[in-house]
Amino acid sequence: MEHVTEGSWESLPVPLHPRVLGALRELGFAYMTPVQSATIPLFLRKRTSRPKRSHGSGRPRFVIPLPGISQRLQTRLKWGLGISTCTSPGVPRSSVLPLTCLLSLHWDLGDFFGGSDIKCGNIIVATPGRLEDMFRRKAEAVDLASCVRSLDVLVLDEADRLLDMGFEASINSILGFLPKQRRTGLFSATQTQEVENLVRAGLRNPVRISVKEKGVAATSTQKTPSRLENHYMVCKADEKFNQLVHFRKSTLFFFSTCACVEYYGKALEALVKGVEIMCLHGKMKFKRNKIFMGFRKLQSGVLVCTDVMARGIDIPEVNWVLQYDPPSSASAFVHRCGRTARIGHGGSALVFLLPMEESYVNFLAINQKCPLQEMQPQKHTADLLPKLRAMALADRAVFEKGMRAFVSFVQAYAKHECSLIFRLKDLDFAALARGFALLRMPKMPELRGKQFPDFVPVDVNTDTIPFRDKIREKQRQKLLEQQRKEKTENEGRRRFVKNKAWSKQKAKREKKKMNKKRKREE
Repeated sequence: MEHVTEGSWESLPVPLHPRVLGALRELGFAYMTPVQSATIPLFLRKRTSRPKRSHGSGRPRFVIPLPGISQRLQTRLKWGLGISTCTSPGVPRSSVLPLTCLLSLHWDLGDFFGGSDIKCGNIIVATPGRLEDMFRRKAEAVDLASCVRSLDVLVLDEADRLLDMGFEASINSILGFLPKQRRTGLFSATQTQEVENLVRAGLRNPVRISVKEKGVAATSTQKTPSRLENHYMVCKADEKFNQLVHFRKSTLFFFSTCACVEYYGKALEALVKGVEIMCLHGKMKFKRNKIFMGFRKLQSGVLVCTDVMARGIDIPEVNWVLQYDPPSSASAFVHRCGRTARIGHGGSALVFLLPMEESYVNFLAINQKCPLQEMQPQKHTADLLPKLRAMALADRAVFEKGMRAFVSFVQAYAKHECSLIFRLKDLDFAALARGFALLRMPKMPELRGKQFPDFVPVDVNTDTIPFRDKIREKQRQKLLEQQRKEKTENEGRRRFVKNKAWSKQKAKREKKKMNKKRKREE
């Protein structure tokens, strides 16, 4: 690890637990970052703190003191809750790995995570909704509300994200169950007005901690690391994919939707040789952690992902972060960029913008204090879109993925937070369809009544395109045969199954899912 800070762990004014020091040495962390050296002593001295997190140094600030605090609590408490940590549901399981590694070296994990009577626990990690539910009812015959009378530590991690997800009421409810005399750590990468309101309501005499990087003026309000080179590139929608393939080192490619990740990830796997391509998005419930750990082990490769990778993730030696689509919120832009140039390392980030979106650069400079430098498009790039179109003609799976990706992108674009800049009515749908290598325009409400003279569909009946997977194609042919029989059995009456827009089918599924969720809650 590159030594970028002054001060060893032994130099802290309040000593850490010997087992923690031993674990840190074995893991190779000999020095603290500046924000860690400023926060940990306050935390150990029972002071309430609200650090502004710098990229790559966040969770150790409360993870490292917790084992020692818990050990001291066990000597004076027979049972009861000593430490509570609230984190957002979006924080991936991989974010817990540093804590697991630290504890597993010198502690029996059963002391912290199950394997014993629930009454003997001293640390609880939970999402706000789940923790509030546990307070309001007796879970497994344990009255959790009475257990927290001796609570010593409360940690609110990713506080800005917790509030963005609508947990403000749950957090306020949780604070009502907790003792006033406690130490609280509120960790937030961005300081929003909602976070300020939470500080005023739930923290007593908090100490604000903000550490500036060397070489950065004291008056600077820039939110991204000083060693991060932030760029933007203006190009047409049908030129973006060809520009994308030039970046083949350790890189993160961010897309706006899961369907886009699925489609372009498969396209890159087929068209870009000699580079390991991996895909990760929020709908990969069980494979997500395995893919993430596999990418961490690669010397060089590309991870195609959604904003599920934008926060709380540390991947060493990421050279580039490319945003194929600008994020739906301005704050997410900074979090995406923060996946590179971590803990003093250098890195570069690039966002692709359409000509009509160039004013987004000024918006980021004002709203997020994030200046960007223009990067010119590469000249004489190979045109890979005809090959992608040929793939769609040869395999129905590629054709359908492309249609879904296009529909999902248009729907996400229509809901963009910066709707004055990202205007759906000004979008060049023909160029966009060419950029997705579509064979024809999909049927969807957003395109109803529009003409696209600049888009030339293929002169092929797309219903005849087969699946390359023989099993899937056999199932499709069986379904088509069944439909033909039903048509014949209706005494010659023509019964056409009306084609439904992808967007309507998706909305119907979402409504059905919400109804099921509502019934479960009732």
